[in-house]
Amino acid sequence: MSISLRNGLYVWRYQGTRMFFRLLLFKLHLSGTDPTPEQAAAAFQPDGRGRVAAPEVTRERFQSCGPLLVYSVPPASPPRISIVTDSINSGSLYGGVGTAMILGALLAESRQARLRIVTRTERARPGNLDHVLSLYGIELSSEAEFAFAPSFETSYPEIDVLPNEQFLTTSWWTTAATMASVPHESIVYLLQEDERTFYAFGDDRVRCEAVMGSSDIRFVLNTRLLFDHLVASGLGNIAARGTYFEPAFPREIFHPRTRPEAGKRTLVFYARPNNLRNLFYFGVEVLEDAIAKGVLDTDAWDIVFVGKDVPELVFSNGYVPRRYQNLAWAEYAELAGSVDVGLCLMVSVHPSYPPLDLAASGAVVVTNRWGAKTDLNAYSRNILCGDLSREAMVATLADGLRLAADEPARTQNHLSCGIATDWRDALRDIVAEFAGST
Repeated sequence: MSISLRNGLYVWRYQGTRMFFRLLLFKLHLSGTDPTPEQAAAAFQPDGRGRVAAPEVTRERFQSCGPLLVYSVPPASPPRISIVTDSINSGSLYGGVGTAMILGALLAESRQARLRIVTRTERARPGNLDHVLSLYGIELSSEAEFAFAPSFETSYPEIDVLPNEQFLTTSWWTTAATMASVPHESIVYLLQEDERTFYAFGDDRVRCEAVMGSSDIRFVLNTRLLFDHLVASGLGNIAARGTYFEPAFPREIFHPRTRPEAGKRTLVFYARPNNLRNLFYFGVEVLEDAIAKGVLDTDAWDIVFVGKDVPELVFSNGYVPRRYQNLAWAEYAELAGSVDVGLCLMVSVHPSYPPLDLAASGAVVVTNRWGAKTDLNAYSRNILCGDLSREAMVATLADGLRLAADEPARTQNHLSCGIATDWRDALRDIVAEFAGST
């Protein structure tokens, strides 16, 4: 057995005949003192019966919240902004992670700072950052830095932290990990969903609520809808310490593509069976009902499932939808511009990105109401919201199919939509507020 002190954390290792334990002990903040290695050893000496130490049970269960292992370095020029996220690799670039990279890059540009990407589940592929920023015409003034800080392993080197470094976190668990290691006033939590709804009522939700209720970090919310919802739910700290923006969908990327005058139209279903809030199974039932009732004619419509972990299936009439998974961003944008109708479900007050991607690209979108999300006309009149029952959603889908066929109305709705098209404009106030502060 060995115990050592690393950056304020005691690392305890015990090699038994059948198992290997590792235990991290935080500083004893209540007493203001650290335990000695001897005290730590006495407190967590295995009892010879194969029992796991109680703190180890919790640590293993909540590995994603494991603190960043850091060490301080002297001030350096230029300053630095670090984004803390799970991954920026394949399957992670869409929506929220892409938004974090854009915001981090614009903050770095405004502060003439370096940008660092800290990933926790896998090493970053630098080319993915370059790809996203180049798509949006953003160029860093200095080469980006990358650090791998896995939450499941203590043998990796600590990462350096500069005085007044700013941290942009991307989830409650990356925020918890960062709060355990750096001054709270340096953290900006980019909150893009009511993350409490990821969980049933239990340990995960309680921990999530504690982070979202923090009063000593700052928040940036994705959409006014989400900001108002969270404040109304009792998170007064977000009203006091937060602000919001509306996401942007540049016309150079999201725009209608040329479609053949003859041939079948295209319906895309946003399919993510392992992301429960996207209601994959409910959506399959809606499509099955629509086909069975003659609302959706598969002789006139191609059905395409776009997402991740999509099973191969066949509808009752024998129709087999196409599947696209983990598309590159450019491929996804090209597909979005060719879609006529999108069925995109989300148990959230946030509109989610796919409805906005598709509407910005000229498609009609059918989605669901949820809480304060009763309609999305402020974004586009081509986005139709229905109630969460199969009958109501099939009726809304029928309305969407008719609108997609009404080219003049559909085109006019697209031309008059309120979806932002420039990220610099969309984030200008956010950047001005946070770029000059740490």
